[in-house]
Amino acid sequence: QTAEHTLYNQYEEKIRPCIDLIDSLRGLGIEKDLSLPAIAVIGDQSSGKSSVLEALSGVALPRGNGIVTRCPLELKLKRIPATQEWKGKICYRNISTELQNASEVEKAIREAQDVVAGTRGAISGELISLEIQSPDVPDLTLIDLPGIARVAVGNQPKDIGEQIKMLLKRIIGCKETLNLVVVPCNVDIATTEALKMAQEVDPHGERTLGILTKPDLVDRGTEESIINIIRNMVIPLKKGYMIVKCRGQQDIHNNLALATAIQQERKFFETHKHFSILMEEGRATIPHLAEKLTNELVRHIIKTLPTLENQIREVLQKTLQDLQKYSRGTPRTESEKLIFLTDLIKFFNQDISQTMRGEEQLFGNEIRLFTKIRREFQTWEVILLECAAKVKKNVPSKAWKYEDQYRGREFPGFSNYRTFEDIIKEQIIELEEPAITILHNVIGLVEEKFMELTKKHFANFHNLNRAAKTRIEDIRQKQAAEAEGHIWTQFKMERIVYCQDDLYISDLNSVKAENTIKVGNGKELQIGSSSVKVFCLFFPFLQGASKRLSNQIPLIILSSALHDFGDKLQTTMLQLLQEKDKLSHLLQEDGEAAKHRSYLSQRVNRLTKACQYLRDFASL
Repeated sequence: QTAEHTLYNQYEEKIRPCIDLIDSLRGLGIEKDLSLPAIAVIGDQSSGKSSVLEALSGVALPRGNGIVTRCPLELKLKRIPATQEWKGKICYRNISTELQNASEVEKAIREAQDVVAGTRGAISGELISLEIQSPDVPDLTLIDLPGIARVAVGNQPKDIGEQIKMLLKRIIGCKETLNLVVVPCNVDIATTEALKMAQEVDPHGERTLGILTKPDLVDRGTEESIINIIRNMVIPLKKGYMIVKCRGQQDIHNNLALATAIQQERKFFETHKHFSILMEEGRATIPHLAEKLTNELVRHIIKTLPTLENQIREVLQKTLQDLQKYSRGTPRTESEKLIFLTDLIKFFNQDISQTMRGEEQLFGNEIRLFTKIRREFQTWEVILLECAAKVKKNVPSKAWKYEDQYRGREFPGFSNYRTFEDIIKEQIIELEEPAITILHNVIGLVEEKFMELTKKHFANFHNLNRAAKTRIEDIRQKQAAEAEGHIWTQFKMERIVYCQDDLYISDLNSVKAENTIKVGNGKELQIGSSSVKVFCLFFPFLQGASKRLSNQIPLIILSSALHDFGDKLQTTMLQLLQEKDKLSHLLQEDGEAAKHRSYLSQRVNRLTKACQYLRDFASL
């Protein structure tokens, strides 16, 4: 009967638009960005998967020994009025071929697989799309996946089985995918690899539908066990099970038409002693399967559509933000190139200035450069405090040592000024290396920040990026040497041991105001002893030197390692504008940057179109 052959069903108005919407999004390439609702068909080799798809589509698909389906095949079935003629189209990569009749489909698929996956039996994850418009098909889109193989055949890779499993898991593992698992009735369903894989990615069976095939091969006496499986009593699946009988290999040899096979399938179930009940329950035959699949797909699309719409908007927003990081491509004329380079350097210099002032823009958990520098200066402050503590502990002992071992002709109470100078210089010298270390730490932070800004502004132009980095490295070296010179000069002056009388006397009186002074070995010295007088004389000077170094070293570092560094970098970058013969060289764009900009632009275009498709669908 015509109804049996055409799989004709009355669907709601939005069924075709629903499926068309997802097909259109897939055609745009949205699956490169996020997962789309789909029905994926999986099965072990010889499970009858190809026969089921042939019965649904009304066309002969590739058959043979070994792995026949070597790429994911998107099978888009579109029902058209009976007055219109059959149409077919196969698309892969940038190739699109119109098919005139159903007999061309098998050859076209084989040729497409040879192009995409090669001719030596390998597999590929690249999608081939086959569209069939016919009065004799349901409104349905399926993705046929390679059959699960265990052994490589011929020239196939030795790990072909693992490759197929990885491909299948990637597709059926998406929560947006409904999994159609094809299992023959004449094997133990619990041992089939396809169902095991489906259970791994969908342990609760919420998006898995089981299809039992080859009911005519069931051993006599085991029919009840098949009925129990169909009724969800053995391995429960939320979507349940269906059972179908498609053309066998002998039927194909006898050129049995697909329409005739559907008629025979109905007769088989209606007259079967055990399986006729499944026919009455709507769990058997290809027409019932087609209706169930269409309804399941549409329900699934409607359920996932709000989430899909939000995901597309979020990805589009993120992509637009990423695209903004990539400036437009290099202009063509020399005058435009000069203006373009001027703008690049201007924005770079503005960021350098803001960084020098401690006003740079921060993102996320970023820390301001000046904050990092201040931490280094706090470390310097700690070093000075530790030095003061060390002086209080050790120097009085040195005074005792002088009193006991080195005092010569001097009367008690008279100090040797050379000893006084030596003690002072020894403490000053100990601070020189730590000061130089702080300098190198700070200038390293400054260089790192300037390099970050270089990458931010010039990442797309490798020659300009390299020119900026070279200048940063050169200036860093010069400024480090200059700052070191200033620091050595500062310490050289401190070793002169000089202080204004009024300042020194004021600090000296503060020290003398203490009644007693504890020294390192626990003894208490009275203020009148000669050794304590030595301590009282030099400690005020060390306090003054410490105060000077506490501020002077950071000021030297800030001046040379930050401000002069930044000013000279801005100047030398502006000098690049005078080298007009190098404009093209400096603005030569990095190949990867151009590719990534193109990729982001294409992504924005398809996501924008996808949003438009969703708006159009909502207005239906």
